[in-house]
Amino acid sequence: MASSLDTSKVMKLERYNSYIRRVNSSKLIAASSKLLFRVTLLVALLLIFFFTINYHPLNSENTPHHHIHTTTHSLLSSAFYGGGAAWEKQVRHSSTPRRANGLSVLVTGAAGFVGSHCSMALKKRGDGVLGIDNFNSYYDPLLKRGRQKLLAQHEIFIVEGDINDAELLSKLFDIVPFTHVLHLAAQAGVRYAMKNPQSYIKSNIGGFVNLLETVKLANPQPAIVWASSSSVYGLNTNVPFSENHRTDQPASLYAATKKAGEEIAHTYNHIYGLSLTALRFFTVYGPWGRPDMAYFFFTKDMTQGKPINVYVTQDDKEVARDFTYIDDIVKGCLGALDTAEKSTGSGGKKKGPAQLRVYNLGNTSPVSVKKLVTILESLLNVKAKKNVIKMPRNGDVPFTHANVSLAYRDFGYKPTTDLSSGLRKFVKWYLSYYGIQSKVNKELDSPNDHSED
Repeated sequence: MASSLDTSKVMKLERYNSYIRRVNSSKLIAASSKLLFRVTLLVALLLIFFFTINYHPLNSENTPHHHIHTTTHSLLSSAFYGGGAAWEKQVRHSSTPRRANGLSVLVTGAAGFVGSHCSMALKKRGDGVLGIDNFNSYYDPLLKRGRQKLLAQHEIFIVEGDINDAELLSKLFDIVPFTHVLHLAAQAGVRYAMKNPQSYIKSNIGGFVNLLETVKLANPQPAIVWASSSSVYGLNTNVPFSENHRTDQPASLYAATKKAGEEIAHTYNHIYGLSLTALRFFTVYGPWGRPDMAYFFFTKDMTQGKPINVYVTQDDKEVARDFTYIDDIVKGCLGALDTAEKSTGSGGKKKGPAQLRVYNLGNTSPVSVKKLVTILESLLNVKAKKNVIKMPRNGDVPFTHANVSLAYRDFGYKPTTDLSSGLRKFVKWYLSYYGIQSKVNKELDSPNDHSED
């Protein structure tokens, strides 16, 4: 009898345990289903979110669908471009003038060589300055970050973005009523075009058009001063180069994109009433310069005891450049900004004729590359190991010489720094920035030297 009772108890216990297992299994399945549902919902929401950000509707810009897309992106873009309200506060603060009738200038390529110097000069005189730069790796981005840090010390904010980003540009113009744009962002360099030609099309043509498309819709439309190049003169043999000389024989893709920019500027001036001023820079050099320029990499190689290549023409003539010191270029850029007339369009429609100008900004005194090396030898107190070779057919031209009489007439442009003085300031900066201990010319430490940091 006792055995029968024990068996009954065991069976009841087993049935109870089976019941508990079924209950727990049901709970686990229910919990898993809820988790799966929540994960699926989250993924769906993320897909909708990114679809909303990146989808560009095929509908006309005047349709309600486009309006919804634009509004949605306006609400979300701040989060992507820097953190919402705090980011917008930085943008507004940096771009607000600190003097009566001061300018509010958007500087593209603000972490670049010319861009950083111009931004600093504008800020120091009380203008509002907002920069934009994509910090690409064409040359050492650390140098660009160094310029950014220097500008930040003077309360100049650089938005990290690309001028091909139409949504970002629209956002900036929604926040700030810029009076001027100083457009210096570009893919620079003549020789690099043989390695990466598409980068020149994307930046110098596509980026410029994207900027103009944004500006034409702004209200008010700002005046635009932008960097063309002395390279547009190409195979021109008339010297000195004047603005009325032919520029239809570019010797490099870089030159061709800059010439295309000048023609595009004419189009937007004619159709939309944009005030546009092109500045043809002649071989700019100085502190915080570009490492791809000869004076810069000559200095680097000479301090490291490496040989340098000094080019001559195919018929063994010396190559010469109209080297122009950065401070003179900055004065020219500010002069062009100060004399730029207002654009005449509104909401993409032209109201009347608008200003269209082109100027040379050079030093007017060409110096041979051989002389450049001699000056660096004296300043660095080293003898260069020179390889004299013929200039390759890579788009470089043998000679440049600027006629700047037009810029002098219209805004008093007058270069004042000769190559020896300018290189002395550059070398002093270079040795300090890179922490090089060198037996350099003692004159570099002269108390009369007031070069920039």
